[in-house]
Amino acid sequence: MKHLLTVADLDRGTATELLDEAERFEQALLGREVKKLPTLRGRTVMTVFYENSTRTRVSFEVAGKWMSADVINVSASSSSVSKGESLRDTALTLHAAGADALIVRHPASGAAHQIARWMEQWAREENRVAPSIINAGDGTHQHPTQALLDALTLRQRLGDIEGKRIVLVGDILHSRVARSNVSLLNTLGAEVVLVAPRTLLPVGVEAWPCRVSSSLDAELPGADAVMMLRVQAERMNGGFFPSAREYSINYGLSERRLALLGDDAVVLHPGPMLRGMEIASAVADSPKSAVLQQVSNGVHMRMAVLFRLLVGQEETV
Repeated sequence: MKHLLTVADLDRGTATELLDEAERFEQALLGREVKKLPTLRGRTVMTVFYENSTRTRVSFEVAGKWMSADVINVSASSSSVSKGESLRDTALTLHAAGADALIVRHPASGAAHQIARWMEQWAREENRVAPSIINAGDGTHQHPTQALLDALTLRQRLGDIEGKRIVLVGDILHSRVARSNVSLLNTLGAEVVLVAPRTLLPVGVEAWPCRVSSSLDAELPGADAVMMLRVQAERMNGGFFPSAREYSINYGLSERRLALLGDDAVVLHPGPMLRGMEIASAVADSPKSAVLQQVSNGVHMRMAVLFRLLVGQEETV
């Protein structure tokens, strides 16, 4: 692997190896007073975020630092982007400054792929090694490391993903998390069900490797896990549902709906959560909730991705 741009880059074997690697990193750090491994000493990792982020950005930064990499955060609002610099020039500048990996979040779908193409072309022309590009979310397209950490959390809580029924609920239309999870969970052998109002389903969703439903109450009994998705108001123009109250009544995960799940079922949310609308506070804080486990797994999963891209699969943790 040179880049991680989409979960479509991962077959079942590679995805499983990454999950295993993340768990090895977790074990390697267990009990350490100083959480430091020499794995990426001498490597430079740069994050370039054109959208706001807490969990993804922080977990990549922590992952790099725990592996002794030099981590540099570049914020679009305080960089030359605010002066009109193009995405291409920013990426090439950071590469010329010594980046071994660029972790990119951008509001335009396909931005990470385009940066990877520019880097590969420039590296060929200059006879240099291109940096690895990691897609930390591009528009409504993909968020591969989120899908990987979700799969890791599900595997830890359920024992296996093969044959499990996973229900994704909410704003499917604007969700790169949904697209990535549907693809990866299908690759790992899960049955995926999407639950959303018709206005929040993308055109062509029928061709996705999943089942689509409009009734949350009908899908919760027998589900092994339910993943609530954030309603992305910042990507919406116009009314996709009558009101927040009506959305909550029809698609919010309440305490009553939590009771429809089995004893071993798990609740996930990629965050940030809109408590009271998408998910009740009592549900978000319940024993079935794996929200904070997802955050912890995000660090270990991103350590595994950085390790695979910058060191390679011939070495082990």
